[in-house]
Amino acid sequence: MSTNIKDWNPEDNAFWESTGKKIASRNLWISIPSLLLGFAIWLMWGIITVQMLNLGFPFTKEDMFGLTAIAGLAGATLRIPSSFFIRIAGGRNAIFLTTALLMIPAFGTGVALQDKDTPLWVFQLLALLSGIGGGNFACSMSNISTFYPKRLQGTALGLNAGLGNFGVTTMQILIPLVMTAGIFGAFAGGSMELMKDSGWILGKIVAGTPTFIQNAGFVWLLALVPLAFLGFFGMNNLLPISPSIGGTIPAFIKILWLYGLAFVTAGVGLYLYLPPASGGLGVLNMWVALPLIMVATLLLMRVFAIGEMKAGIQKQFAIFSNKHTWSMTALYVVTFGSFIGFSAAVPLSITVIFGDTHVFDAASQTWIHTKNPNAPSALTYAWIGPFVGALIRPVGGWISDKVGGSIVTQIISAVMVAASAYAGYIMMQAYQSATPEVYFTQFMVVFVVLFAASGIGNGSTFRTVGVIFDRTQAGPVLGWTSAVAAYGSFIAPVVIGGQLKAGTPENAMYGFAVFYAVCLVLNWWFYLRKNAYVKNP
Repeated sequence: MSTNIKDWNPEDNAFWESTGKKIASRNLWISIPSLLLGFAIWLMWGIITVQMLNLGFPFTKEDMFGLTAIAGLAGATLRIPSSFFIRIAGGRNAIFLTTALLMIPAFGTGVALQDKDTPLWVFQLLALLSGIGGGNFACSMSNISTFYPKRLQGTALGLNAGLGNFGVTTMQILIPLVMTAGIFGAFAGGSMELMKDSGWILGKIVAGTPTFIQNAGFVWLLALVPLAFLGFFGMNNLLPISPSIGGTIPAFIKILWLYGLAFVTAGVGLYLYLPPASGGLGVLNMWVALPLIMVATLLLMRVFAIGEMKAGIQKQFAIFSNKHTWSMTALYVVTFGSFIGFSAAVPLSITVIFGDTHVFDAASQTWIHTKNPNAPSALTYAWIGPFVGALIRPVGGWISDKVGGSIVTQIISAVMVAASAYAGYIMMQAYQSATPEVYFTQFMVVFVVLFAASGIGNGSTFRTVGVIFDRTQAGPVLGWTSAVAAYGSFIAPVVIGGQLKAGTPENAMYGFAVFYAVCLVLNWWFYLRKNAYVKNP
């Protein structure tokens, strides 16, 4: 079969059963592992930087946090142009190229980690390129939404995103494991000795143990090479959705050009935001930097898009005049924004809140924090919440196909209001305790509830998008909402970390609870009340 399909009508049951289902399934099952690897490479710096410190790389903690921030912000920003790739370049072309591009940060990171004398700017550039993995989500979801009939989009998108989200857990488990052995032989260079204790989900790795940190980059090549091959030869472009591809090479040029524009805005924005200690100017705070980067990216795309690409982008900008684009963006921040944000913030919370004992000194009227000998390990427990959230996401899509996306979103929003408020209370109790570990079980349970609710909501909100928007607009809307929500990977750690530094971690969670409550009302007003704009169901 040709990679370009001229006729596509999945809403026709006869077509779907005879032809559509097989093609859609093949594209879905190539898309899922490609998306999984995108998540893994995007978020791998959270684990790599910890091990770099354990090995004595000559960088500060601020430098390490800077690498994580660069990858997070770049990934979210690259989702903005990625949401337009399917229409202007075709699904097969977009998924193949964005998957193949992941080989650059994967290979480069492996090479850079072989030498402790590698300059910081090299790691910063590689972290920026790792953002390609975050950008992949928008075009992946846009693409899969075009293959399935509306009645099955919740399940299909839930599978794609839910199993793709396992990239977080896969990375958290696989990287510490592959660091323990020289699985690539002489090609990957020798080992380094740990200067500090490290660990993985099954226990501690003591100082002095040989470690192959470079494997954290090289390991992804084992899957990226065959997946790129599968994407190129096994996926399809739907010409009714992508009418002006113009050939494979022109499609690649469009993708690379738009990604280049987004890299410019992400790079400049990060330079203005990051503190001087991390190589930036530090002149913008988060709430100013993020909207400026988003607006600048959209403006550059609109102004500097070339040829036929400009007409395609201009047409897709129509989504911004639709009020439902903005309501669904807010609702997806509740769900995916919380999932990705808590994935980044929970390890820090475990380390700071439960890693020390907290005793109030009446004489100085200050809290004294000392090392807690009974502290739970973040590396042992932090993966559980993301695992549950990813595992349950397809269930959210399936349930939403049966009862309606907005009903499911309403229920999980109410759960998240209560769970977030209770999480804040538990964090306050633990952060004011000489034995914080006694609150750890409650902490973990409530965050698993938050991850589970956000995972279900990921599926329900995407199903709602499929109901509200027509087939040509649903893809770009899915891409745009996922782009904005991805900034949760940057916002949640900054907000929670700031409140931890102030000694009031509960305020962060109470603030999230208020936001969830506002969005609960928004969802009811737009989609569930008697005279709702769109009754869903």
